[in-house]
Amino acid sequence: MKKLVVGILAHVDAGKTTLSEGLLYRSGRLKKLGRVDHQDSFLDTNALERERGITIFSKQALLTLGEMEVTLLDTPGHVDFSSEMERTLQVLDYAILVISGTEGIQGHTLTLWKLLGRHGIPVFLFINKMDLAGADRAALLENLKQRFHDGCVDFGATGDSFWENVAMCDEDVLTGYLEQGEVTDNEVASLIARRRLFPCYFGSALKLDGVNAFLQGLERYTRCPDYPPAFGAKVFKIARDPQGNRLTYMKITGGSLKVKMLLTNRREGLPEEEVWEEKVDQIRIYSGAKYVTADEAPSGTVCAVTGLSRTYSGEGLGIEYASEKPVLESVLTYQVLLPDGCDTNAALLKLSQLAEEDPQLRIFWNEHLREIHLQIMGEVQLEILKRLISERFGLEVEFGPGNIVYRETIAAPVEGVGHFEPLRHYAEVHLLMEPGERGSGLQFDTVCSEDMLDRNWQRLVLTHLQERTHLGVLTGSPITDMKITLVAGKAHEKHTEGGDFRQATYRAVRQGLMSAECILLEPWYDFRLEIPADYVGRAMSDLLRMSGNVAQPETIGNEVVLTGSVPVAEMRSYALELTSYTKGRGRLSFTLKGYEPCHNPEEVIAAIGYDSERDTENPADSVFCSHGAGVVVKWNEVRKHMHVESFLKPEAAEEEPEKPPSATRRAPAYTGSLEQDKELKAIFEKTYGPVKERHFYRQPRQEMEQPSEEHAAQSRAASHEYLLVDGYNIIFAWEELSQVARDSLDTARNLLMDILSNYQGFKKCNVILVFDAYKVPHNTGKVVRYNNIHVVFTREAETADAYIEKVTYEIGNKHRVTVATSDSAEQLIILGHGALRLSAKAFRAEIERTQGQILRILAANRWEGQKQPFNLPKANTQGTGLKRGKE
Repeated sequence: MKKLVVGILAHVDAGKTTLSEGLLYRSGRLKKLGRVDHQDSFLDTNALERERGITIFSKQALLTLGEMEVTLLDTPGHVDFSSEMERTLQVLDYAILVISGTEGIQGHTLTLWKLLGRHGIPVFLFINKMDLAGADRAALLENLKQRFHDGCVDFGATGDSFWENVAMCDEDVLTGYLEQGEVTDNEVASLIARRRLFPCYFGSALKLDGVNAFLQGLERYTRCPDYPPAFGAKVFKIARDPQGNRLTYMKITGGSLKVKMLLTNRREGLPEEEVWEEKVDQIRIYSGAKYVTADEAPSGTVCAVTGLSRTYSGEGLGIEYASEKPVLESVLTYQVLLPDGCDTNAALLKLSQLAEEDPQLRIFWNEHLREIHLQIMGEVQLEILKRLISERFGLEVEFGPGNIVYRETIAAPVEGVGHFEPLRHYAEVHLLMEPGERGSGLQFDTVCSEDMLDRNWQRLVLTHLQERTHLGVLTGSPITDMKITLVAGKAHEKHTEGGDFRQATYRAVRQGLMSAECILLEPWYDFRLEIPADYVGRAMSDLLRMSGNVAQPETIGNEVVLTGSVPVAEMRSYALELTSYTKGRGRLSFTLKGYEPCHNPEEVIAAIGYDSERDTENPADSVFCSHGAGVVVKWNEVRKHMHVESFLKPEAAEEEPEKPPSATRRAPAYTGSLEQDKELKAIFEKTYGPVKERHFYRQPRQEMEQPSEEHAAQSRAASHEYLLVDGYNIIFAWEELSQVARDSLDTARNLLMDILSNYQGFKKCNVILVFDAYKVPHNTGKVVRYNNIHVVFTREAETADAYIEKVTYEIGNKHRVTVATSDSAEQLIILGHGALRLSAKAFRAEIERTQGQILRILAANRWEGQKQPFNLPKANTQGTGLKRGKE
C-alpha cells in the first residue's frame, strides 16, 4: 500500500484538532467522535493538552484513503509551541491549513503559509466554522486570493466557471482546457503538487459539514512520492515514553528500516569523534497514544525508534541530508529558580533532556551569573514547562523575571586576527567578517590559498568556527547575520597542533568584533491590530510610544486595521492592555518578524553591564612567543605583531585605538544630526566607495531679514534643489501633528501640506511630499499639485521609502536632494544616491527657523495685519480647531 504523510496546521482555535477528529471518524479510523471541550479527542493524549484544550505536542494517526495509507500529523497551533510544528514540516508530503471562517487569516496563519512556501509543501485549505454568524464565503475566498495566492480556488463550486478557475493557474493547462474542454485529475494533482493550485474547502468540522468532500479531494488529487532504493531517513522529533525510553521519530525516505539494523551518521568531512554507530532496538508505529511494533518500516513510513541515543531533530541518516536551520527562534530568556538544597548539576542534566526534545528550548548554564537559564517562545510555554518539569523530574521550579534574547552583528567589513604561540605551539588565523542580510545567520567560507595553509588546517578552522556560539562584545549575546571567511593563516611545520588553531580562531573572531562597529539586535514582531475607529488615536499613540513602525491605516466597515512592526520587548503585555481599553473589541495578532537593530541600545547595554575585556572565557588578545615564553598581546596591538600580511588593502585598514571607545562598538540611537550623517557617510565610503557631495541649501541668517537681489539669485539656485518628505514619518514624529492625527489623519495631512507650502514659498526649492498608499487595493498611485508643492500618494505595493529611494537615485546625480525622514533604514541608500538625510527633529528646527524669518520680513514691511504664516500647532491643540493659513 502506498504511503502519504499529511500535516494539519492552523492558528490556535481555528478548529484544527476538531477537523482531525472528523477526518479520522469519517474515514472509519474512529468509532466515536471525540471533542476538545469534552477532553476526549483522539490526538490530544497528554493531560496538559486536555486540560487546556490546545495541542502542545505533535501526534500522528493512521487512516486509509482508497489504496493509500495516510499518516496524519497533528501539530500545535499556539505560537508558543510553533517550534514543535516547524519540525514536522521537513517530513510532510502535503499540508492541510485550517482557517477560521469567522476570524479569517490571522497573524500566525501568515507565518504558517510562509513556512509552507519555504519548504515547498503543497497545501489544501479547509475554511472552518462556516456555520457561525459572520462567515462570508465569497469575502473569505477573495481574501485568500489577495493575501495567499491567486491559485486559491473554491473546490465546492461546480460547472464551467470552476474548471476555468482551475485551468487559469497554468498556461499549458489552460490551452488544453480551451482545446479539449476538460482538465484531468492528473493535471489538477500536478498543479497542486507544483503549488500552482490551492484547493479550498468550506465547512464545519464540529458538525462534520464538508468533511466527506474534503476526504474525497485528498484521495482524488494527491499522489504518493517515489522513493529511492537506498536507505534514507529524516529525524524530526526526539521524545520519551512514560517508561523513560528515548524515542527517535523519523520518516523513512529511501529503502527500508529493519529491527537490529546498524545506523550511523558517518559522512565525509565529519570529525571521527562525532561519528556514532547504534542499532535499532524497536520500531514503533504510533496512532494516537497507542502503537504497534514492526520488524520493518518501508519508505514513506513515519515511525518511532528506540536504541538511538545521539540523534537530533533535523538530522539526516543514510542518503538523507540534514535540514536547514529553523526559521522560528526563542526570543525570551528566564532564570530557572531551583528548590532549596537542589543539586544544580543534577538538575541541569535532567533539564537538558527537554532541550534535546525541543532544540529551540535552549537550557544552559550562565557562567557569568552562575545561574541556569532557558530560552522560550512565550509565556504560555513557561506555564507548561513548570508542570512538565514537576511531573517528569519531581522538581518544583520557579522562574525569574523574563528578559529579551538579544543578538549582535557588525555594520561594516573588518578583518579579525588571532595568534596563538606559547612555547612549542603555533597558529595564526585571519578572518574577514562581513555583515549579512537580516535573518541570514552565520555563514562560513574560505578563500585562503593552500600554498599558505594546508587544506586540513583550513577545514579545522571552519570546524572551530561552527562548533560553538560566538559572543558579541556589546552584551555578550550571540553574533548573527554575518559571513566569516578564512582569508589567511599560518602553521608551523613542527609545533602546530589542532588545539592551536582552535585558540587562534576563537581569538580572531573576538579581535575582529572588538575592532568593528557592532550593532545590537533585538527581536521584532509584525503585528496586525483590528480596532474600533474610536480607539485608533490611542492605539497609534501606544504603538509609536513603543517605537513601532505603523503603515497607513486601513478602514474596513466600522473598524480600522493597523499593521506594522514593533519590538518584542515593548509588546509583551500589550494584549491585556488592549483588551482593557477596548473592552474586548480590539483584536491583536503578531508573528515574529526576526531580528532588527535595537530601539534602545544604550539603555540595554548599560543594563546588562557586560565587560568584553573581562570575559576570560572569550579572550580577544593573542599570545606571541618572546624570549622563549608566551606573551599576551592586547587585541588592539595584535596587528603590529602578526606574522601574516593583512588581507584588506593597506589604505582600507585603520589604526586601532588603544582602548575601544564605546561609540565605535555600540549602535547609538540615530538622531539624524549633520555630524552623524558625516560619520555614516564615512562608513559608506569605506565600504562601498565615495559618493558625490550634496549640500542642503541654507541662507545665512543675516541675509534673510530683507528681500534682495542676492536673495533672489539664491532662490533661483534653490530651484535646482529638491526636498523629499516622508509624510507619515514626519506626522508621527512631530508630537503636535501626531496628536492631531489621533482625531483625524486627513487634518494632520492637510496641516503638513500647508506648512510645506509656506516653506517652499520662502525657500523656492522643489518640495515633494510622499504618503504611503501601498495598502490600498488596486491603487495605481497619483501625484497632485497642492498650492506650490507636489503631493505623491504611492501606488499599491509601493511604500514611501521605496518611492523616495527611487527618486533620489534618478535625480541625485543632477540636482541637490535632501530627504526629511527619521527612518534610519533608508540612510545608507540615500547617502549612496548622493542625498543628504535630515531627521524629523532637525527638519522641525529648520521649519521653525524659516517661520521666524518670514515673520521678521512681514514685520519689516508692516504686514502684521495680513494673514500670518502657518505655525506648528501647540501640543494641546485639538483636531479641527486649529487655525490654518497660507502665505
